[in-house]
Amino acid sequence: MSTPTRRDKLGQIFRFALVGGVNTATFYVLYLPLHWWMPYFAAYTLAFLLAMVGSFFMNTYFTYRTRPTWKKFLLFPLTNVTNYVIQSAGLYALVTWGGVDTRIAPLIAAVLAIPFTFVLSRKILIPGTRAAEAPEPEPAAAGSPSRG
Repeated sequence: MSTPTRRDKLGQIFRFALVGGVNTATFYVLYLPLHWWMPYFAAYTLAFLLAMVGSFFMNTYFTYRTRPTWKKFLLFPLTNVTNYVIQSAGLYALVTWGGVDTRIAPLIAAVLAIPFTFVLSRKILIPGTRAAEAPEPEPAAAGSPSRG
């Protein structure tokens, strides 16, 4: 796997932002009607889980242009645990201490979690991201067979 260029990374960030916008809209469209039927935090959690499935597919196909696999699908929610914790803490703080309306607070909390979500999803959906960004080891002496 070749090391991504700065342009490749900027493209991923741009596509991630687009997917994030679509995913946030999807989440919000799910959250509002669920909020009518259940407490805000339960509605938030269910909408978050449903939107996360859509986010996985949008990020694999569009953002990172990689193939979805069961392994990635099963790992993707693990990376979103951090996102969920950040958003949940933000939601709770905004509603409880900030007095922010429960219909608006999830959107603000989602914005706060974006940088964390990008880094974690990239590591899961592009295997070897960490290795690809690490400094290359010195090449073996000329004529030495390489292991591939």
